[in-house]
Amino acid sequence: MKIGIVRFPGSNCDQDCHRAVDEGVGAEAVYLWHKSHDLEGCRAILLPGGFSYGDHLRAGAIARFSPIMREVIAFARDGGPVLGICNGFQILCEAGLLPGALVRNDSLRFRSYPVRVRVEQADTPFTSEYEEGDVLRMPIAHGEGQYVADRSAIEALESERRVIFRYVDELGQPTEEANPNGSARNIAGICDEGRRVVGLMPHPERVVSNLLGADGLGVFHSLIGSVRATGDGTATQALEAGDGPAAQAPETPATQAAEAAEASAP
Repeated sequence: MKIGIVRFPGSNCDQDCHRAVDEGVGAEAVYLWHKSHDLEGCRAILLPGGFSYGDHLRAGAIARFSPIMREVIAFARDGGPVLGICNGFQILCEAGLLPGALVRNDSLRFRSYPVRVRVEQADTPFTSEYEEGDVLRMPIAHGEGQYVADRSAIEALESERRVIFRYVDELGQPTEEANPNGSARNIAGICDEGRRVVGLMPHPERVVSNLLGADGLGVFHSLIGSVRATGDGTATQALEAGDGPAAQAPETPATQAAEAAEASAP
């Protein structure tokens, strides 16, 4: 079983993700370069934290057009599990795989310290090893982590049980003081309508050991269990056979721009 970790120029949490997959849960972790169009048969994709393309324009805005994102988007639309952590969450929003956006923290300061998040839903590929209501301690490290969306999108996330993690205090309550960045409704992580794409701002890959804490390990154990439960990897096989969304995706101005930029990308 291979888990792919996409490396963009400016990624800096890719090795942490690799260690979490390899040493944390004993699966095979492989790096996928941003200029590639090959997911190499991976059964799940991780978009790690960092500052892809130096956060130019805005966080994730350029990485969204990296060549490999065409395959990631097709993989996700075919039901493949995709996790975006911090900058990866920003990229998923920019790519349209998750609603809303991540903007400057309300403090206008970079925030880097441990926070508490409550598991709101345990029925995704990344939370099935937790119980709803579990309070986890994970670090954050971001300057643009304030989750925003219009009122209808927020209400849809709540009513459809798509808020996956929420910032809370030591008593498990979503207070204003527990919110490190001003995110709407204390939202720390969400999923897509199919519940297979998840993005969160805290870093579970940094707490997968007894030394630093292991609250994030459940994210990766959940993923491995979910992938094994799906059997032979239908999504990946469909893409490799050319009969999945990757082969059917229509050309758009955005994809045309991405193709034009591919040759000059670092």
